[in-house]
Amino acid sequence: MPNNPEPDIIEREKPAEWAQLALGGRFMDRILPAPIYRQLTTDTWGADGVRPRDIENGIEHPDWSYWGGKPVVGPDGRYHFFCCRWSEKHPKGHGGWLNSVIVRAISDRPTGPFVFENEIGPGHFPEITRLADGSWIVFELRGYYESASLDGPWRYVSHQLGGYGDTQMGSVVVREDGSLLMVDRVSRIWIKENGSDRYVRTSEQRHLPTHMPGYYEDPFIWRSEVQYHMLINDWLGRIAYHMRSPNGLHWITDPGVAYTVGIDRYEDGTSVDWYKYERPKVLQDAFGRATHLYLAVIDVPKDQDKCNDNHSSKNIAHPLVVERRMWVLNTEKITPDTREVRVKVASEKDYRPDDFDIDSLRFGSSHEVDFGRGGTATRTQRDGEDLILTFTGGGHGINESEFAGKLLGKTHAGKLVIGYARLPGYQSGPLHY
Repeated sequence: MPNNPEPDIIEREKPAEWAQLALGGRFMDRILPAPIYRQLTTDTWGADGVRPRDIENGIEHPDWSYWGGKPVVGPDGRYHFFCCRWSEKHPKGHGGWLNSVIVRAISDRPTGPFVFENEIGPGHFPEITRLADGSWIVFELRGYYESASLDGPWRYVSHQLGGYGDTQMGSVVVREDGSLLMVDRVSRIWIKENGSDRYVRTSEQRHLPTHMPGYYEDPFIWRSEVQYHMLINDWLGRIAYHMRSPNGLHWITDPGVAYTVGIDRYEDGTSVDWYKYERPKVLQDAFGRATHLYLAVIDVPKDQDKCNDNHSSKNIAHPLVVERRMWVLNTEKITPDTREVRVKVASEKDYRPDDFDIDSLRFGSSHEVDFGRGGTATRTQRDGEDLILTFTGGGHGINESEFAGKLLGKTHAGKLVIGYARLPGYQSGPLHY
């Protein structure tokens, strides 16, 4: 985060083909309007464009500047949000982030309001992670705090003692075997093997979107049953992108925008015009799926947020369209000659495949499905409460490099349906570099 006045914002020219994206072809299509907790109000800080708003969405307070944070569900079933803050009275205004403190706030709802509970310690850009042994780590730029419980006590470990030298941590994910994968702030990949005392950088390669120029920072990664995900922010373009990987080591970039200015809106149609969105994080369910998106927002350019003025920053929360749990039933590797692809979609407590508009469904390579193409559903079959869909083999676009097929479509009510399924026969290679 630069401490000097920001340069002019660059408006990114988007590829012409993005105009042809289907609903769900970009991550941003999954961002749903925020519920209103109590009411919208104009009686709060901020530029005219960010009022009225729900001050109970996410976390904010007139005495504090909040920036970045991620929640986890605690043993008590409540949402424990770890973020950072500094005093609105700091003489450097938003530049006071250098003196930020990590705090825990708690809510009964995933969108807040998150209420301050306690301080953890100095630090910035916090990310809470549960390790394979059940303990907790709050990573931050210069090191991490560790504890056996969300209630603490927390012990601080510097980045030198933590085994990753002078690099600035970006985001950490627990891999299938319990080891750790870290993407640093410039988007290089590091691995900490089980039993090792240090992280090892896999290469000097920066894993960045290949289809757009950008000043990239703030990568955030998470892992689901099917694949790894990354959101990465272009702070100068005020735009972000979504990337996916079979193993956290090799990444592809999805088309379209993950988020950009103008996405904050409520269920009643009211929109909030924040100047900038940064520090993306998600809440995950028991299957690793992202259910909510969290973003740090500010109402003016950072250098215009002065000490004890009417401007500040906070964290907001939005529900996401959740991916459906799916499995490809074909046992042989899918090729251009595959005559049909059978996909089983799980029925869940809040979601039934009976709601599908079958004619709208497409399955295949994301490169096809994202643009409204792909295999079409030819027949359906019930399997208990679940649904088996059979798609035409032609047009799926799946090739040797594909590791996950994508489902897109709508419900009868017009709501987005999205899901991924690992493809048979794909060899992702070892977890190790």
